[in-house]
Amino acid sequence: MSHQVTIDGTTIQTGRLRLRPWRADDAVAALSIYGEADVARWLAPAMGRIDEPGQMRSIVERWGAEHDVDTGRPTGRWAIDDLADGELIGSGQILGLPPEGEDLELGYQFAPSAWGRGLGSEAGHALAHYAFSHDEEEVFAVVRPGNDHGIRTAREIGMEWVGETTKYYDLKLQVFRLRRGDLDVPNP
Repeated sequence: MSHQVTIDGTTIQTGRLRLRPWRADDAVAALSIYGEADVARWLAPAMGRIDEPGQMRSIVERWGAEHDVDTGRPTGRWAIDDLADGELIGSGQILGLPPEGEDLELGYQFAPSAWGRGLGSEAGHALAHYAFSHDEEEVFAVVRPGNDHGIRTAREIGMEWVGETTKYYDLKLQVFRLRRGDLDVPNP
């Protein structure tokens, strides 16, 4: 699946989505994602369910500040807005996977109201473009067995299944990889 991707600094845009740094005023909308049990169950132990607005505000403030830190790699967390109405409907990440942070993980979560529209694969594709345009050669998605939506989304992005491991997060996970050559991304 191919999506048009535009990158302007730390903002990434597709035909339907804008991925941008988090702001403190995103906290209430973020609760519609991270406060949902059906979302949070796939994130533990890395992150549990958040149901307190003050806690969510602290988290999104920290995520927003991370965009100001140069790690030397294209890592970060983005709020995802629906371009049709400007509503915050999701979250996307490129983060170093434990234990060493060498492998980069693509992650994305959406409010249940946004499910079923192919937005996860569109966001994942955009994040991969961002990573590859910053000289990364490959990215990974790790998915718990039984998370059929996560597995399907990784495949829709064009990721290939490379196996199962307990290397990351000390959990049994399905590992998917996408290489730079798998997408039409010009060299930086």
